[in-house]
Amino acid sequence: MSVSLARIGLLAGLGLTVAAGGCAPLRSHQGYIIDADLVNSVQPGVDNRQSVASTLGQPTIASQFAPQDWYYVARDSRNLNFQKPKPKDQIALKISFDAKGTVTSVTRTGVDQIASIDPYGKTTPTLGRKRGFFEDLFGNIGTVGAAGAGGGAGRGTGGGRDTP
Repeated sequence: MSVSLARIGLLAGLGLTVAAGGCAPLRSHQGYIIDADLVNSVQPGVDNRQSVASTLGQPTIASQFAPQDWYYVARDSRNLNFQKPKPKDQIALKISFDAKGTVTSVTRTGVDQIASIDPYGKTTPTLGRKRGFFEDLFGNIGTVGAAGAGGGAGRGTGGGRDTP
């Protein structure tokens, strides 16, 4: 009988250990893997686009409006199961170039630049009148194909040759 109690205790302990392992935080990395030595080797006034691309690789984002800026973005986050991930660390590296392609500045920003936005998820506000479900469902009955309502192709509106 004592053997079965020891076996039950061992199985219960093993089960609790496995269950507690499911509560461990999950860590994830997204984006560029930043090597501090490589980043520090990029020097303003010395390097150009080609040397930066060969040292750091292609950027995560190239600026759309000012083609002289390259961004390398990395984020480390953690979360418990079934929860929204929380950023633990974030680095955005901005490398600016002049018109000739020479590096003018290297700027780092961190997790302090993350914006916290809480959208209101119930409804999307729209301009105009509020219509109910049945008004949306049956609202076009009678307007499809009516004269002047944009429905149906009448004579001379088909875009082709008119035939009597």
